Amino acid sequence: MDSTDSETDTGTETDIEWERLRIAATQIMQRAYVPYSRYPVGVAGLVDDGRVVAGCNVENASYGVGLCAECGMVSELAATGGGRLVAVWCVDGQGATLMPCGRCRQLLWEHGGPGCLLQTPEGILPMEQILPQAFGAEHLQR
Repeated sequence: MDSTDSETDTGTETDIEWERLRIAATQIMQRAYVPYSRYPVGVAGLVDDGRVVAGCNVENASYGVGLCAECGMVSELAATGGGRLVAVWCVDGQGATLMPCGRCRQLLWEHGGPGCLLQTPEGILPMEQILPQAFGAEHLQR
């Protein structure tokens, strides 16, 4: 499947205001709490009802309990009424596009599903290409 043909709950990737997501991700990245790594990350996602949710990374002195930006974004998604992520863009401190880590890819799968579009360093891809054969809630039903 060509990424330009990827369907989402709100249309095609050309219907998505990608620049709006990039700007939101860049703005929230500036609020990241990164006293240890000094590596700020911001992420923004379009929700199926048109909202934009965002998050930044928050570090902790015990390193392993730090929160990735996507964790904050998903928390905002839940706290503001839920819904499904349609499109997501993650940036670093210079505003360059980042690929989410494995844990965060799982979060995006859980809250966006296989059709959720992700801006990657190699272009826009659906989650089904980023996390093939993903484990999801339906596996717990078996």
